[in-house]
Amino acid sequence: MVVTESGAARAEPAAAPAPAGHFRRRRSWRRQRSEALWAYLLIAPTGLGLGVFYLWPVLQTAYFSFTEWGPFGGHEWIGLANYRTLAGDREVLRALGNTTLYTVLGLAGIPVAIFFAALLNQRRLRGVSVYRMLFFLPMVTMPVAVAMVWRWLYNGDYGLINYALSLVGVDGPHWIADPATALYALAAVGIWTSLGYNLVIFLAGMQAIPREYYEAAAIDGAGRVMQFRKVTLPLLSPSIFFVSVLSVIGSLQLFDLVYVIGGSGQSARNNPAYPRIQTVVALFYEKAFSSNDRGYAAAIVMALLLLIVTLTAVQFRLQRRWVHYG
Repeated sequence: MVVTESGAARAEPAAAPAPAGHFRRRRSWRRQRSEALWAYLLIAPTGLGLGVFYLWPVLQTAYFSFTEWGPFGGHEWIGLANYRTLAGDREVLRALGNTTLYTVLGLAGIPVAIFFAALLNQRRLRGVSVYRMLFFLPMVTMPVAVAMVWRWLYNGDYGLINYALSLVGVDGPHWIADPATALYALAAVGIWTSLGYNLVIFLAGMQAIPREYYEAAAIDGAGRVMQFRKVTLPLLSPSIFFVSVLSVIGSLQLFDLVYVIGGSGQSARNNPAYPRIQTVVALFYEKAFSSNDRGYAAAIVMALLLLIVTLTAVQFRLQRRWVHYG
């Protein structure tokens, strides 16, 4: 209510109401902000754990790779000296060659897992769950326990494998002490250990393939082998790609089998085959904890990290050519 110059009272015009869309946008913005806040709060514990236990050690190791450590724990900045030494170190190149060969041999376990998955995918087969458990059992067993059992099996004097070979008149070699067989023996253990996990992945992928595809292929005259080649393998390619990525990453980080089966410290030095099975991670362990050369060890493991990232990127790049999604 306002008063004019003549003394008459006049009502003040009411303010125009805000449009309804303005309130809706404001409520939507508040809801989105609240949802984002709750999302960050829920992932904060996991993010904090990843940062403290994964990201920070990587950054710290990257820093240490540019330093030189003394015998009593002190270190000083030396720049790229560790990496220049790394480029010409024959021991590193030999360990990298061993790791690469082990990785290639480990990939041979993928066709084996596909074969057993195809056998377990048969509808008429009874006790499939029992077979799955038996195949998957090595995956949930402690790696050190597995390595100790296989170390006994591979023993050249009283191992079970050589005893079985002696029954048929074959004199078995010293599997771990012979440079010609040591790495292949480790690769066999690695394939056996990962077989159950890969088999479960492939079996799940096969069971997700619609039966109509096989029925249509059978109507067109395709046999079981042709159905496997033209239907199963193309539709199983995403699972094959997933397993191959994990297999390469895991093989490049091999350490426990080398440490337990191949030996460590003085036992490793007494093993004539150890130079043929020493991997990059095993060399890193030796430099960091036996020689106390932590700066050089950090450079080794950072080079390995770069190699893993590069190979994974190449695999993701190449998968566009052969992986079929749907």
